[in-house]
Amino acid sequence: MSKRKSVRLKGAPGSPYTRKMLALLRYRRIPYEFLIGNQADDLGLPKPKVELLPTFYLPNASGEIEAVVDSTPLIRRFERDRPDRSVIPPDPALAFIDALLEDYADEWLTKAMFHYRWWYEADIDKAASILPLWRDPFMSPETHERMRQFIAERQIARLYVVGSNAVTAPVIEASYVRFLDLFEALLQRQPFLMGQRPGSGDFGIYAQLTQLAKFDPTPMALALERAPRVCAWVDAVDDLSGHPAPDSGWLANASAREVLGGLLAEVGRVYVPALLANAKALESGEKQWHTTIDGQRWEQPTFPYQVKCLQSLREAHAALDASAKRTVAGIIDGTGCEALLKTG
Repeated sequence: MSKRKSVRLKGAPGSPYTRKMLALLRYRRIPYEFLIGNQADDLGLPKPKVELLPTFYLPNASGEIEAVVDSTPLIRRFERDRPDRSVIPPDPALAFIDALLEDYADEWLTKAMFHYRWWYEADIDKAASILPLWRDPFMSPETHERMRQFIAERQIARLYVVGSNAVTAPVIEASYVRFLDLFEALLQRQPFLMGQRPGSGDFGIYAQLTQLAKFDPTPMALALERAPRVCAWVDAVDDLSGHPAPDSGWLANASAREVLGGLLAEVGRVYVPALLANAKALESGEKQWHTTIDGQRWEQPTFPYQVKCLQSLREAHAALDASAKRTVAGIIDGTGCEALLKTG
């Protein structure tokens, strides 16, 4: 892939994963063309097997352009193709921790994002009104009203998909508040999770915060009240193209437990039980999984993708040498995250 050729992608400002990849492309100084609405169709670009945002249009092994989705493997693909300004820590143990935090952001923090957006009236009204206009700002008032109602009804009806309901709502919201407090404290020590330069986990967390801390009224008010540094951080991470990315800027793994231990304990408290229960349900052929998270019964549909996330983390850990595994153990033992690596 030529360093000079632009990457083409389709997305939307209200999509956290679109924001994740746009910020990453800016930081890594990878030129891009950003398509919104029907522009990709107008250009005759291929459709992905699963319609997700963002969609990248990249050459396959035969040189043909194909539609590619899923931010985590896309980040690794760009690492292979364009090694400058990497977002993967060179220390293997720290790279594993970074991947774990990215996965938590992508798969757990997004529950808070979806919950707040479609649970509270003010958030519903704002999202239902603005989201269709990001796709087509020229739609008529009549079309806009129809789309506003359609989007709100469809998304509210899908809250069960992320496990949001009257029982779990307090669990989701308490976890979000704890996250804000933990991240606010971390940002008093250093500018990124991974030290003086961002890792993939930073962009994963940034992605969800573009909505939670910067768009949806209810979680945004909480962020401003409890974590003003977090709000400012989101603005800064939006464009890190001018960041120097020093080679010496990575967090030392000897400091990782002290710096990241609180956040990893939150991952172990809420996300790890969800991952393990989902995997057990899929193995048993159950369409729904249930477990106890933070003292409350949690139930939601079983998803193969989250099993893939768990397998990827386990495979990444298995690939570490003995020294790196000992380092990882020193960082995560006692946080609850160690349960992810028990396969028996």
